[in-house]
Amino acid sequence: MEAEKWGRRIRAFRKLKGFTQDGFAKGLGVSVSILGEIERGNRMPTEEFLHRAAHLLNINREELTPPEDHDREDQS
Repeated sequence: MEAEKWGRRIRAFRKLKGFTQDGFAKGLGVSVSILGEIERGNRMPTEEFLHRAAHLLNINREELTPPEDHDREDQS
């Protein structure tokens, strides 16, 4: 379930910033199939992936974090 939240969030930002799946995958240095698995929630993104994705999208890492996870981080 957590992977699905990340995937939806990544896909939404990718589309918002005008990236195709192919162009975004190339910019991240991953295959389109890996990006697709992450966006569908079948694979959890690594911290390195999230860092590169945020950089490529020109947003900070916290913006990419699903809202429910922000609340958990604030309580730690």
